[in-house]
Amino acid sequence: MRVQNKSRLLRKSGFSFCTALFLFATLSSCSSADQNADAAAAPPTIPVMTLAERTATTTKDYTSTLEGKVNVEIRPQVDGYLDKVYIDEGAYVQAGTLLFKIKDQPYQQQLNNALAVMHAAEATLGNTQLEIDKVIPLVKSNVVSGIQLKTVQAAHQVAKANLEQAKAAVASARINIGFTTIKAPVSGFIGRIPRRLGSLVGRNDQQPLTVLSDVHEIYAYFSMSENDFINFKAQYSGKTLTEKIKQIPPVSLLLADNTVYTQKGRINMVDGQFDKNTGSIMLRAAFPNADGLLRAGNTGKIRINQVHEASILIPQSATMELQNKVFVYKLADSNKLSRTGIEITGKSGKDYIIQTGLKVGDRIVLTGLDRLQEGMKINPGPASATAKK
Repeated sequence: MRVQNKSRLLRKSGFSFCTALFLFATLSSCSSADQNADAAAAPPTIPVMTLAERTATTTKDYTSTLEGKVNVEIRPQVDGYLDKVYIDEGAYVQAGTLLFKIKDQPYQQQLNNALAVMHAAEATLGNTQLEIDKVIPLVKSNVVSGIQLKTVQAAHQVAKANLEQAKAAVASARINIGFTTIKAPVSGFIGRIPRRLGSLVGRNDQQPLTVLSDVHEIYAYFSMSENDFINFKAQYSGKTLTEKIKQIPPVSLLLADNTVYTQKGRINMVDGQFDKNTGSIMLRAAFPNADGLLRAGNTGKIRINQVHEASILIPQSATMELQNKVFVYKLADSNKLSRTGIEITGKSGKDYIIQTGLKVGDRIVLTGLDRLQEGMKINPGPASATAKK
């Protein structure tokens, strides 16, 4: 009897213990599920930036071609054989330096002929004057009629005109002889010399004897689109374009190897009209070149810095591109995300300069845009958190 009661007690105790374990496990699982649900419901903390106005500087490069301040094509002004070449290609010459000599014997002979004609004309003029002096007394004495006097006077005028013509021929012959000697009109560097001694040269040659470049100052010519030009000139004060040009800060020159030329230049000329074919306008920047490091014909890029006052800047990493449009996630009411399209006016370092779509005081998400969705709720975190990551 005691054994049966004991067995019954053990069975009853075992049942109670199992029931207690089941209840404890059930309560524990329910508690964990509630905690996981609460954790899933909590919005994520994401770095957010509040927009404010800042000053930004952007740079833009324009392809340019370089020319000397003076580029002179040296051409013969008389026809003849090239007799002497006094300089070499690439040499620097001063204004007035002797460059070429064309054989002058034919022109010397022309001068001699002209001088002979002139002397003959002088003699003829003298004879007509003697005739006038001889006829005048006879006319006064009524020995001859006045018509003879008028005749010799007319002959005298013809002789005088012939003498003037002969003198002009002499002067022209002397000028041609002078043209056989070619001198440098300006100081500069000699270009390529395609003709050699003995070559026949003339005024109608398509190719010049050489090109003389004055490059102590270099001109860089570049084109700017109409929109760029309107934005460009709007930055500077002044009523006229000339006044605005004076306000433009110095510009830089990038050489063909992308190195920056040591000297700064200044924009000093804007073309008078836009090119109808390209819709662009030509500008010119002048650079000092005392050492002659730059030469005419070089290419490069003009780099212009533009200052944008009171601009809104956002990091490039805070943007996303969809179908050629740029978007950001902006915080709306209750910290819900709103995908907003923006327009960009320029780039400053790693930041975009905003033209439209955002305003001062707006808050945007800085990172993790690929994991976000429209209308999603987040917990705004400090922008400095991105730097720590």
